[in-house]
Amino acid sequence: MMNFNLTQIPERTPKPRTHGLTMVMDKGLSINEVHNFLDVAGPHVDIVKLGFGTSYVTPNLKEKIAVYQAYGMPIYFGGTLFEAFLIRNQFNEYINVCKEFGVTYMEVSDGSIDIPHAEKCGYIEKLTKHGTVLSEVGSKDAAHIIPPYKWIELMRAELEAGSSYVIAEAREAGNVGIYRGSGEVREGLVQEILTQIPHEKIIWEAPQKAQQLYFLELIDCNVNLGNIAPNEVIPLESMRIGLRGDTFHLYLNK
Repeated sequence: MMNFNLTQIPERTPKPRTHGLTMVMDKGLSINEVHNFLDVAGPHVDIVKLGFGTSYVTPNLKEKIAVYQAYGMPIYFGGTLFEAFLIRNQFNEYINVCKEFGVTYMEVSDGSIDIPHAEKCGYIEKLTKHGTVLSEVGSKDAAHIIPPYKWIELMRAELEAGSSYVIAEAREAGNVGIYRGSGEVREGLVQEILTQIPHEKIIWEAPQKAQQLYFLELIDCNVNLGNIAPNEVIPLESMRIGLRGDTFHLYLNK
């Protein structure tokens, strides 16, 4: 996939990867835009989230999903849609919708509604019978700060319930959960989580460049990053391997 030979380029995990993932947030691309996006960025994208509840109002949803599937790209509906079904007592209908659209990845989140944690783990367990489950941890409410031990407890329980990955919440703007309102990383929290939870199992939502850089420096080029904008995939991949000013010296002479 590389256009010329450069030495001292860090080794990226090959696709299909189990870590080093780039999860992209599609907030309403058209079918043509999906083609264009995957033509250029497809090799560097591992999973696409149809953000929050956009799939409910997206025209030609079946055809759009079919395009992603034709490229072999796993997709899932944003966690907000799962919560919208759940609060209306339509959990089984959610499963049916996923089946009907051929969506085999599912996100379980509780960012908009309160779900007792044992119950949340129960939904994770049920959904693992239908596909791959990602679950999101970290309140979307900026005023509600979860202490590190609690993050670890929740993440561990959700992985044990069957989540393939836990997503560390940041919302699309990157200003809650693992971040302060300014977008700055809550470093103590992140480092404490990493003492207990393997980084390969965490997808860090990192929509802002400074946030992406923080995790690349903290972990390595194969850190899992999420909520990446479609037009940021190639810049991120360049940054991952030291071909952007911010990471230029990261891998030299190592």
